[in-house]
Amino acid sequence: MRGILYFLLFLLVVFGVLFVLTGWSYSDGERAGTVSKFSRRGYLFKTYEGVLNVGGFSGETGSLTPQYFDFSVKDDAVAQQITDAVKTGQRVTLHYEEKILRLPWNGETKYYITAVEVIGPPPSPYGTNPAYPGGQQPQQTVPQQSAPQQTPATADTTI
Repeated sequence: MRGILYFLLFLLVVFGVLFVLTGWSYSDGERAGTVSKFSRRGYLFKTYEGVLNVGGFSGETGSLTPQYFDFSVKDDAVAQQITDAVKTGQRVTLHYEEKILRLPWNGETKYYITAVEVIGPPPSPYGTNPAYPGGQQPQQTVPQQSAPQQTPATADTTI
């Protein structure tokens, strides 16, 4: 009887530690950028995995250097929002939670996206912005206004 009690207590402690390490959020935050890759992958456990191009400026070289943020998504609704942002090329802000320990069925990273916020309108297609060389002004149809009817003036023969 005592052995069963110790075994159950041991299991309770092990599951409690696993819950704290995988369920408790070590940190949370936001990252903004453009999602450059998003897919559902895995051999046994299919999870949504993505890469956010945060961009950035390198102080060492003085040039623009891409910085990437790898993330995982558990929620299907959040995954659909990210897929829509990838299709339109919009910038997004990803709200994430960082876990201490990851389990294989939760994803490949420790960063789990909890919400997505789309930033600004989608970019315009190439060649449609008149502010850049080669850009064309969008064609607008303006209704033609008819000129007011004028009656011909009669010649006055008296001087």
